[in-house]
Amino acid sequence: MSKLYIVPTPVGNMADMTPRAIEVLKSCDRIYAEDTRTSGVLLKHFDITTPCSSHHKFNEHTTVRPIIEQLLAGETIALISDAGTPGISDPGFLLTRECRREGIEVETLPGATAFVPALVNSGLPTDRFTFEGFLPPKKGRQTRLERIAANDCTSIIYESPLRLVKTLEQLAAVCGEERPASVSREISKIHNTTVNGTLGELIEYFGQNNPRGEIVIIIGASDNSAPKVHKNKYKDL
Repeated sequence: MSKLYIVPTPVGNMADMTPRAIEVLKSCDRIYAEDTRTSGVLLKHFDITTPCSSHHKFNEHTTVRPIIEQLLAGETIALISDAGTPGISDPGFLLTRECRREGIEVETLPGATAFVPALVNSGLPTDRFTFEGFLPPKKGRQTRLERIAANDCTSIIYESPLRLVKTLEQLAAVCGEERPASVSREISKIHNTTVNGTLGELIEYFGQNNPRGEIVIIIGASDNSAPKVHKNKYKDL
């Protein structure tokens, strides 16, 4: 019976690959990867010889239908991205949506994604949060920044090291320099680090220490939008 597997891959440390993920990749008929060269290293490491083709943001509108046809013909297919879980700031949504429309079973394996450890490392509230992914570079960016500033729960942003300081400065302009925040980089890799502080402190730190690797920014909620606690004068009655 055909099925699409969404298979997370390590965001840094190869040891984070689960035995089940390896089993699925070895037993499926075909793997679709964001970058076959990057994924080739992973597949070779785990001795996975399943045929692998590309499915990335530049070709996904044209490759979705052929993949659907393969699934309808009875194949079992696995989708992976360069790192983390497909569909989380990576290709995957269009294919999953089309599978649902065609009645094709989709199963997503649990596994690595960068924002969860970054969120927990931040020390900021984790009971409610908004995942923003990568902010738009131009159109709509200011609107998104203002929404983050007013958000009543923790916000999560992905960013590149080259744009980190600029983004922190833009966040400080709308949130205030005293807003608590956190920056994590190189999750699960050898140089995995998290820096906590206010937006102002983070701007100063990363202005003097050039960041490298994948970046996750965590921003605390707005004090103005946090639920107000009212004392009950009848609490002892």
